[in-house]
Amino acid sequence: MLKNFVNNRNNCVMVFLLMIMLAAPGKVFALETTDNDPLVADATEIKESKAEKKKDKDTITINTRFYVSLAMDVAAVLLIILLIYHPNYKKLDTIFTFIVFNVIIFLLTFVLNKVKISMGAAFGLFAVFSMLRYRTEGIGMKDMTYLFIFIALGLISGIQLEYDVLAIIIGIVLFITLFLDSNFILKREFSQNVQFDKIEMIKPELRAELIEELRQRTGLNIRRIAIHNLDFLKDSAEIRVYYRE
Repeated sequence: MLKNFVNNRNNCVMVFLLMIMLAAPGKVFALETTDNDPLVADATEIKESKAEKKKDKDTITINTRFYVSLAMDVAAVLLIILLIYHPNYKKLDTIFTFIVFNVIIFLLTFVLNKVKISMGAAFGLFAVFSMLRYRTEGIGMKDMTYLFIFIALGLISGIQLEYDVLAIIIGIVLFITLFLDSNFILKREFSQNVQFDKIEMIKPELRAELIEELRQRTGLNIRRIAIHNLDFLKDSAEIRVYYRE
C-alpha cells in the first residue's frame, strides 16, 4: 500500500510539473503581449498613425487653397484667350472647348492627387480624353498647341502648389505665349483652302499671275500658295493660300 501511495504521489508530481510546463509558455506569451510592453505600444501607435494618414490621404477636402488655385487657373486661361488667342485668330467656337478641358483636367488632377487610385484606372481616365481626338473633327496645329497649354495649366494648378510658385509658372507661360505668338519675332501668317476654277493657270511659269488672280478674287494679302488637288473633270483646283493681315 505504501508503494502504491508513493507511485501515486510521483504520478501527481509529474502531472503537476507537466501542467506547469504547458501553462508557462502561454503565461509568458501573455506577458509578452501585454499593453504595458513599450515595444508593443510603439507598434500599435505606428499602426494607428499609418491608418490615420491613409484615411487623411483618401479624404478629399475642399479648402481655401483649392478655390485660390482654381481662380488663378481660370484667370490665366481667360487672359490667354482674351489677350492673345481671340485677337489673333478671331475664333469663338474653340473657346468653350479650351475652358472646359482646362477645368476638367484641374479637377481630375486634384482628385487623383488626394485619393489613392490604381495606375490602370489613372491611365484609363486619360485614355478617354485621347479617344476624343479621334472621334472629333481635326483642329489646326495652333489650336492644338493652345489646347495643350490649357491642359498643362489645369494639370499644374491641380497639384496644389504654393501660391508664389504657381503665380511664377503661370507668368512664364503667359510671357512665352505672348512673345512667340505675336509680331515680335515672326509675322503671323494665316491660311485657308480655296477652290479655283481656272485650271489652265496651274502652271509653274504662271505662278505670279495665279497669285495676283487669287488676290483680286479674295481680297487677301496672299504671300504664297500650295496646290493640294487637281480635278480635270470639274476643271477646278484646290489651293491653299497663305496670307497676312
